[in-house]
Amino acid sequence: MKFKRQHLIPLERFKLVTVTSRRRVEEVKEIKNHEMRRNVTPIGLRSGVESYMKRCLRWKGSWSASADPPPPATAGIRYAAVWGNGDYGRLGLGSLHSHSTPKPLFPSAFHNQTLSSIACGGAHTLFLTESGRVYATGLNDYGQLGISDTSVTYSMEPVQVLGIEQEIVQISAGYHHSCAVSVDGELYMWGRNSSGQLGLGKKAENVVHIPTKVQCLGGISIKMVALASEHSIAVTDEGQVLSWGGGESGRLGHGHQSSILGFLKSSSEFTPRNIKILEGVKVKKVAAGLLHSACIDENGFAYVFGERAVDKLGFGEVNTATTPSMISRLPCSEEVACGGYHTCIVTSGGELYAWGSNENGCLGTGSTDTFHLPERVEGPFLRSAVSKVACGWKHTAAISDGKLFTWGWGGSHGTFSDDGFSSGGQLGHGSDVDYVSPMLVDLGENVKALEVSCGFNHTGAIVEIPEA
Repeated sequence: MKFKRQHLIPLERFKLVTVTSRRRVEEVKEIKNHEMRRNVTPIGLRSGVESYMKRCLRWKGSWSASADPPPPATAGIRYAAVWGNGDYGRLGLGSLHSHSTPKPLFPSAFHNQTLSSIACGGAHTLFLTESGRVYATGLNDYGQLGISDTSVTYSMEPVQVLGIEQEIVQISAGYHHSCAVSVDGELYMWGRNSSGQLGLGKKAENVVHIPTKVQCLGGISIKMVALASEHSIAVTDEGQVLSWGGGESGRLGHGHQSSILGFLKSSSEFTPRNIKILEGVKVKKVAAGLLHSACIDENGFAYVFGERAVDKLGFGEVNTATTPSMISRLPCSEEVACGGYHTCIVTSGGELYAWGSNENGCLGTGSTDTFHLPERVEGPFLRSAVSKVACGWKHTAAISDGKLFTWGWGGSHGTFSDDGFSSGGQLGHGSDVDYVSPMLVDLGENVKALEVSCGFNHTGAIVEIPEA
């Protein structure tokens, strides 16, 4: 089948990006093109892939082309709502269809277990049940689904991630890798490991198909982890920040720098390493973007580090930040999220601030103007406080008073597309149109949003219908 090539990362259109490292150029190119060069075979489909994808890789706004309508949700039961690009089954709905409005995934898709969390990655999605079990769906070209059958390169329905005996309390999905944190603070990683982003040491394989415990963390209890494209960042129960993986652009916070010719003096960290400049600072939240990272300490101060040209993170007087720097122009911060080249903060008072690149309106400020410093996102959030925020490549989602809002890139340049058909729709508004201001997502009558996660060009949420 002939696919029309699309710009997964429109570097040539992204006028604000300045790339100084040859390896960084290659990394961005790889993210742009990796799905176009994979020969994949899904679970339950060993032949006829080409003809199947020709039929399925088209825009579908309905529940399914042939399936019966989904059963009504039961009050008090939590379930997932997913939408956006459906390539490789990343939505878990049993097909490759894309959906421009939210579609439900009920407990029956997870052996009748209720969901507590969702994590959207590059082209895969992780789900966490209230019983501490992990499920995965979507692309598995680098083992990011955590299943032992290496012949399965994507799954269209959630499959259980096996090999972790302990109860899991937190999950995170990067572009090609995944992780889970156990109730005892143990960290399990799997997926792509080309830059050491799994933290398993220099001798580890470049692809790890099954969840593997990060042994070097013995005695250290992990609280939460955030994954990006080529790096990972974690915070311990004691508030210590660890980072590992590709150190390009200073995104690990260890002071990695580029030489005058654009080559790195040091690159990957293959095991978790303490960020020394944050010693003595007790951190409670971390976030990871494409080329930058961020964290919030117990006093509500926010720190950023990584690729920090003026058009990315908004500090005009500084071109790079290879170690964490505090953002002084913010109220007390509570939540943080990093996208491709933008960052969002939710304050303790429920205010939302955003800054960085804004090509498709992902800042939600009503325009596509770049903001060099934190700018308050207003609109509906002037009337009700924001509790959660999530950032995708170039789109953003936030929860306010149980309602879900999205804005930014609508997906008109999705992974694949045919003439007249889009493979985006990650905003959930019934189209692939960009929105520069927060727009309410219709989740259904009386449905309350609890959690939200943004992938590259798909979105997922944990929702429920409250009991009367």
